[in-house]
Amino acid sequence: MDAAAREEDLRFMRMALGIGQRGAGRTWPNPSVGCVIVKDGVIVGQGVTAPSGRPHAEPQALAQAGEAAKGATAYVTLEPCNHHGQTPPCSMALIAAGVARVVIALQDPDPRTAGQGIAALRAAGITVTTDVAAREAARAHQGFLKRLAQGRPFIHLKLASSLDGRIATASGESRWITGPEARRMTHMMRAQHDAVMIGAATARADDPDLTVREIGSPHQPLRVILSRRLDLPRGGRLQASIDKAPLWLIHSPDAPSDVCGHWAEAGAHLISLSHSHGGQIDLAAAMQALGDGGLTSVFCEGGGALAAGLLSADLVDCLSVFSAGCLIGAEGKPALGALGISDLTAAPRFKRLTQRAVGGDILSQWGRV
Repeated sequence: MDAAAREEDLRFMRMALGIGQRGAGRTWPNPSVGCVIVKDGVIVGQGVTAPSGRPHAEPQALAQAGEAAKGATAYVTLEPCNHHGQTPPCSMALIAAGVARVVIALQDPDPRTAGQGIAALRAAGITVTTDVAAREAARAHQGFLKRLAQGRPFIHLKLASSLDGRIATASGESRWITGPEARRMTHMMRAQHDAVMIGAATARADDPDLTVREIGSPHQPLRVILSRRLDLPRGGRLQASIDKAPLWLIHSPDAPSDVCGHWAEAGAHLISLSHSHGGQIDLAAAMQALGDGGLTSVFCEGGGALAAGLLSADLVDCLSVFSAGCLIGAEGKPALGALGISDLTAAPRFKRLTQRAVGGDILSQWGRV
């Protein structure tokens, strides 16, 4: 393949990746796949995995292309599935449509597919090209891949603090440390994840609704609260908004039965987990429970104790830090709880991915080393 053809493949695959991102946070437990059908250099069909994961991207793109799909090239961000579920395999749909070539960014590690989709396409005489924009596709599907590999969702931790790492004054005042642009971006981040998560202390202090606002998105991610005894505000914003966005509550078995009954009757989904040492919820087990529930990506907005717990348990995959141009001082509330680090070599390490201005604040994003 010459350089021009490789560049064309990369260009159309990046288009498919962009289309796939439109479904981010809406397709769990399935990945949000993008598909573009191209014939004679012209896009004749495109599709993205539908909300709740069905139908997949390929049949939607093929339906849009119609007869033009015959002899065309299909660009797909993840290997077409090869198993029968609620719908027939996407590999069979591509074969039946008569496409001449399929370009795939990333092989699907799901054992139900895992190379079988590629094999089926080649057995049908279709030319298959793989690993086009594979790194970009791995980032786009990182939640799906994390859940398959480790049984838990991808965890994105967000911190917003003063320049000296404080999230509130000594009296507890915290509105607003960051500016409106940073808060708007936080809503955009929420909308790109399957769920938003906070700890009980934040829920009690703020009684947030954790919904997506200000950006005109109809998508509302699921809300997750970790609360050992479910001592959360009753009748507040969290409870009042259950009809807008599902609420999952992770608690210990010793949570009072009447409290459990109240939240179950209100419409929340309760997950009971045994707690670890110190009477706290085992965070690794909690994340596994979320993975078992189908979640692939979780946006954690704190507070400090939960953030520190996730970092200590090595559960944070991505870190976004908003830094505001103010100073609060040592008496203010720190952004992170205690990590118990006495040796600097034990400090969690991240590599900087991006850094940019957001209004009057700075957003830096960090990935695992």
